[in-house]
Amino acid sequence: MLTELFGEFLGTAVLVLLGNGVVANVNLKNTIGNSSGWIVITTGWALAVFCGVFMTADLSGAHLNPAVTIGLAAAGQFAWAKVIPFSLAQIAGAMFGALLVYLFYRDHFKITTEPGMKRACFCTAPAIANAKSNFFSEMLGTFVLVLGVLLVTVPEFQVDGIHTTKVGLGSLGAMPVALVVFVIGLSLGGTTGYAINPARDLGPRVVHALLPLNSKDENGWEYSWIPIMGPVAGCIFAALVHMLILYLLQ
Repeated sequence: MLTELFGEFLGTAVLVLLGNGVVANVNLKNTIGNSSGWIVITTGWALAVFCGVFMTADLSGAHLNPAVTIGLAAAGQFAWAKVIPFSLAQIAGAMFGALLVYLFYRDHFKITTEPGMKRACFCTAPAIANAKSNFFSEMLGTFVLVLGVLLVTVPEFQVDGIHTTKVGLGSLGAMPVALVVFVIGLSLGGTTGYAINPARDLGPRVVHALLPLNSKDENGWEYSWIPIMGPVAGCIFAALVHMLILYLLQ
C-alpha cells in the first residue's frame, strides 16, 4: 500500500510540475515561452500526463487523479477502500508539484504583475462564469477522459487459463491517455481550462492561497467546487457507460 501511495504522490507531482510548468512558461513575464499560446499549453499538459503515467504505472497503476480512481472503483476494477488514501496521496503530490513550479519560476512570478496570469499557473477558472455550464464542461471532459482510461486499462488476463499477466497504463495506455487529454484540451478546454482532475485543481489552489505572491488574485474558492464535483460526476457516468459497453460485447 505504501508503494502505491508513493507512486500516486510521485506521479501526480510530476504531472503538475510539467503541466502547471508549461502554463507558467506561457503566462509569466520574461520567460522564453511567454505568450506562446494554447497549443503549447495543451501539448505540454498531454505530455505531462504521459510522463506521470509512464514513470509510475508499475508502482501504483498511475491513476494520478481522484476521478480516475473513483471511476475504476465504480467500474469494479479497483477497491473502494483504497479510494480515499489514493485521493489524498494525489492531492499531496499535486501540492508538491505546484510548489516546485513556484520555486522554479520564482523570479518570473516576482516580476509578473497580472494576478490572474499567476493564479492560472496553479488552478483553473472559467472563461465565462456560469455554474451550470462550467459544471457540465468539467463533467463531460472527465467523462471522455475516464471512459478512455477504462477502455485502455486491462487489469489482468490469462494465457491458456494458467498464467496471469497484469497490463497497466505503463505498458499500453500512457500514450493513448495522453492523446485523450490532448484532444480534450484542444476541443473542450476553452470553457473552464479542463481541470478534469480534482487533485490537480484543489492541491495547487491551496498552494496558491498559502504562497506569499505579490499582486495575488482572489483564490476563487466560490468556483473551486466545480473542478471537484464535475469530474466526480463525469467519472461515475463513464463507469456506467463502460459497464454498458462490456454488457453489449458479451
